Amino acid sequence: MDNIPHHFLGYWGYGAQQELEALLNSVLENLSPNLSPKREEALNFPPSLLGKGVRGLGLKIWNVVYIGIDGNLPSQQNQIAAISASGLLTSPDAWVSLQENNCLILGREPFGKVPLYWTQQGQVIWFASQLQLLLPILQHSEVSIPGLYGYSCFSYVPTPLTPINGVFAVTAGTELFWQSDCQLGSLRSPESKNIHSWREAPEQLTDEATAITELQTLLKDSIGRHICDLKDEPVGVFLSGGLDSSVVAALLVKAGVKVRAYTLDFGDAGIPEYPYAEQVAQFLKIPLSKVAVTPNSIKNALIPTVQALDLPFGDGVCVPLYLLSQRASQETQVIFNGEGGDQLFAGWTNKPLIAAGVYQAENPAGQETFIQQYLRTFHRLGGYESQVYQPEVYAQIQNLHPEDWLLAALDQDECPSLLHRLRRASLMLKGAQNIHPRATALGFAHGLWVRSPFCDLPLAEWTFRLSGELCLQGACEKYILKRAVENWLPPEIVWRQKRGMGVPLTSWCLNDFWHQLGIWLNPEILRANNHFYPHIAAQIVEGKLGAAIQGRRIGETLWLLIIWQLWRSHVLNEELSKQSWDHPFWLHPWLWRKYKIIRNS
Repeated sequence: MDNIPHHFLGYWGYGAQQELEALLNSVLENLSPNLSPKREEALNFPPSLLGKGVRGLGLKIWNVVYIGIDGNLPSQQNQIAAISASGLLTSPDAWVSLQENNCLILGREPFGKVPLYWTQQGQVIWFASQLQLLLPILQHSEVSIPGLYGYSCFSYVPTPLTPINGVFAVTAGTELFWQSDCQLGSLRSPESKNIHSWREAPEQLTDEATAITELQTLLKDSIGRHICDLKDEPVGVFLSGGLDSSVVAALLVKAGVKVRAYTLDFGDAGIPEYPYAEQVAQFLKIPLSKVAVTPNSIKNALIPTVQALDLPFGDGVCVPLYLLSQRASQETQVIFNGEGGDQLFAGWTNKPLIAAGVYQAENPAGQETFIQQYLRTFHRLGGYESQVYQPEVYAQIQNLHPEDWLLAALDQDECPSLLHRLRRASLMLKGAQNIHPRATALGFAHGLWVRSPFCDLPLAEWTFRLSGELCLQGACEKYILKRAVENWLPPEIVWRQKRGMGVPLTSWCLNDFWHQLGIWLNPEILRANNHFYPHIAAQIVEGKLGAAIQGRRIGETLWLLIIWQLWRSHVLNEELSKQSWDHPFWLHPWLWRKYKIIRNS
């Protein structure tokens, strides 16, 4: 690989060029000194785009700066900025284009691998591939209450919202168009165009033998596209021992690529996955590095992870994945993962939803709609609003309904059958808004190009031709994928029951991080923030927030709040108020438990 991961920042519109250049330069001056900004003049643009009235020669002005790039980027016609998670810049994941009719276009591919943000300041559109790059452009960075509410429901902020008022995200699979009025020197409101939609094919493939053959070809073609630029350098693969990552590792080995595997080891605290990763690595004859995940390593990497993610992502797996990326970056610049397999082939989380959908069809007058049941699969703070938020915030979210952020993804017109509809929703929500952008952010933070072979458009579109029985056969999920790869991997890897990554958040929070909870979720800081109730952490550990927040949900809920608070202080750079001792976390955990027993007796 000749280039390294980068970001970009730019503007377009009507304004005073000198002032805009000064603002752009001030952002660059405050960047980390190890980043090397490169001006867009290094790129080659079609002469028609550089005519009068475009690049500062008339009323309209624009400029783009690449940050962290080493060398020049190839550009497609009319593009002034592009970024790719994989480093394969011939097919960018986010892009900025100009059209000759005074039009700006911001676009993203449908898997959502790289985010793209924008804000309008006067008659100028500022755009960036990282939210932090836009914060200095704003006069004031204020938390978006809808963004906060979305995060508390899903563990990510649903697009087009961001956690900042006035800053928006381009939704995956869409392009935003701004048309300008040259005579008035003003911008019109943006128009959105859907450039790709996950849609159920009218004719469904039911023949198993045909499906196996076609899927094997599609998988090999995808890996071929993802290794086309590789020379002789080794690549890494994140190997959990689950089906998806094991398939990717097997495909790389079959293609003759030098592969090193990396897996997480939670010791005795979590569900052990590394024995399965070891089995796959031995079968494929590739070296495997185990990355120990301890409470101390998590604590040390927590703030760097929050900063690297740019947006708040509340899933407990993020910090372990940061450690995994950190380790892999010592030996390679390209990392492969198995992300996207669950979304494409109807992973294990779809089973309860299918049961719920069948029940809803037979009991249409039931108390809970299907979309509300889908919302509950996120297992976050939706439904606890009155117990979670202080009165001022609670009043502001009364007219917000998190189900509205799910409607487009669960569109029955695009996917009439229930299984395809769930797959579409998983691709658009949990994939494009959570899994893929955070994987890219963690990779970029360590100089890694991130490649996800399951995020392949021909492969993904083919899966919408599959009959439901080929995806989910009885109790066996991902049936057709397992049949297609059963000769590539050990049978106990292919056919074992799926389990999620066992991040022991509850154990860490109630033991190793007990005293830290009093710092991360200090009541006085929460009171000053004026969002969450000050004593929400104590309520959660005492089991008083809700009946459903027990066991593993305790750690997941606390972690959601911890990440939000750390994001505010280390990305938004809010000043913290003085801390109070009005909480149980200054006590030793065993002493607090003894006190609680005495108090309740």
